[in-house]
Amino acid sequence: QVRVVQSGGGLVPAGESLRLSCSASGRTSNNFAMAWIRTTPGKERELVAAISWSRSDPYYAVSVNGRFTASREVGSDTLYLQMDALKAEDTGFYYCAAQEPVSNYYITEHYNYWGQGAQVTVSS
Repeated sequence: QVRVVQSGGGLVPAGESLRLSCSASGRTSNNFAMAWIRTTPGKERELVAAISWSRSDPYYAVSVNGRFTASREVGSDTLYLQMDALKAEDTGFYYCAAQEPVSNYYITEHYNYWGQGAQVTVSS
């Protein structure tokens, strides 16, 4: 059983930066992926960034590509999301999620372990 614990979130002005962190425990193989997924009132749940442990290239949603950077800490199951040039439309509840085994690392519904979530609010 994989356990996901995340930290970070808060209120920032538009144009500023924020970093989210997430740690997973209980992984049993390298057939593993982690992602950041956000929910926003009135919009569909969106996977904004994901990393598969077997690939080198993170996946990004079009809406955040070039502004958000997902990275993993080498040697640990820790995932970060550096969010730069934040916009009001980035406001939402951000979840860290893990997937083991990996069936499709850029599809939200394939993630089977979830963190507790954190609110990110960007003021305009």
